[in-house]
Amino acid sequence: MNNDLTKGKLLPIIIRFSLPFILSNFLQTFYGLADLFVVGHFNKAAEITAVSVGSQIMHMLTVVIVGLSVGASVSLSHAAGAKNREEVSRVVGNTLSIFAVFAFVLTVILLVFTDGILNILSVPEEAFFSARIYCLICFAGVPFITAYNVISSIYRGIGDSKTPMYFVAIAGLINLILDWIFIGPLSMGTAGAALATVIGQAVSVLISAYVLFGKKNRPFRVSRSELCFIRPVSEKILRIGIPVAMQEGFIQITFLVITVIANKRGVDIAAAVGIVEKLISFLFLIPSAMMSTVAMITAQNIGAGLHDRGRQTLSYCIRLCVLFGLAVFAGAQLLGDDILGLFVNDDPEVIKYGAQYFSSYAADCLLGGIQFSFSGYFNAYQKSWITFMHNTISIILVRIPGAYLASMLFPENLMPMGAAAPLGSLISVVICLVCYRYLYKSGVTGGRHEK
Repeated sequence: MNNDLTKGKLLPIIIRFSLPFILSNFLQTFYGLADLFVVGHFNKAAEITAVSVGSQIMHMLTVVIVGLSVGASVSLSHAAGAKNREEVSRVVGNTLSIFAVFAFVLTVILLVFTDGILNILSVPEEAFFSARIYCLICFAGVPFITAYNVISSIYRGIGDSKTPMYFVAIAGLINLILDWIFIGPLSMGTAGAALATVIGQAVSVLISAYVLFGKKNRPFRVSRSELCFIRPVSEKILRIGIPVAMQEGFIQITFLVITVIANKRGVDIAAAVGIVEKLISFLFLIPSAMMSTVAMITAQNIGAGLHDRGRQTLSYCIRLCVLFGLAVFAGAQLLGDDILGLFVNDDPEVIKYGAQYFSSYAADCLLGGIQFSFSGYFNAYQKSWITFMHNTISIILVRIPGAYLASMLFPENLMPMGAAAPLGSLISVVICLVCYRYLYKSGVTGGRHEK
């Protein structure tokens, strides 16, 4: 099996695996940022709000799809670590079948309920039509988003995080070029931004599918017998993936609830919060990459019976996340206004509110990175319910009520509202430490029973 993660020094393996993953996620998230950046330079606050809301919905859908695909990646990593090619083929076939059904059902639901979704989010009246157009076009492209992330999960599950980066780079370049053409000279506004995103994704999927399934020396086969629902294989994929998808969905729902709170306070605050939420989503590519890195490396080593390497991987990734989080927090305090100014053309109110919100929210990059690393470790051991549990608790107890209360008590300052997210992550970190210790002592993750 190629891309063996069970041998060699861990830190170079972590860096070699995570960097392409970070770049891939950066380019994928870049779609929304590019749309927001270009629209912000050619249009006013209403269009900025429309794209920020629409791209936030699309980001939520993407991370839910990625979360569900974790079940496939972990299952593949277990089989790859055990050098079981037959099992790898069965997992690939079941993954394709599961996600084909999922993509079809999701697309239909989203297109039917587009207006209802935007009404729930309390999109300002002046931004509603543009947001509707953006969402309808992007919702029609959900099959492409699903297909790309499924193919990427297959590559990462067999230890290859580099190849998906090339495909999404092509999509990102196409998206950026079309953004400037559609939004600038053609004046298509939010419709142009959405079309650029969907076309870029479609091209990426076609190329990646051709390369993956056209290779003669790929480490799996996909015949008619694998393209079905083999119960034990499908159950394992869903048992791991569903809690992760629900966790990611709840986190994104939290962002959307905060968007609703901001939308009710006027278009300037709505635009400011929308920009910062998108910026935070971009910065969280590092913690997200660490979560997947921990999960994939640990899962392969579990398959090979090397539990100690999994614990070492977790330790390294937490340290890297802490260093990154400290850098982001310092940058938010020193350069907040300048960073917000990159996304807004001559609107000082949006910049002021955005810098306030970003200054406290940035602490979540540190605490969130720690809990994301733990989540990846739990996912590798098929304990993704722990990931779901600690995030649900933090959302219900801190994130949503904290943001709401802060908006009521401090209507002229968004800094307290931004502090709700890192406080929620602090709760998650405490729960993760307790669960990690329990699993270790009970021997589930090796622990005292490991020789």
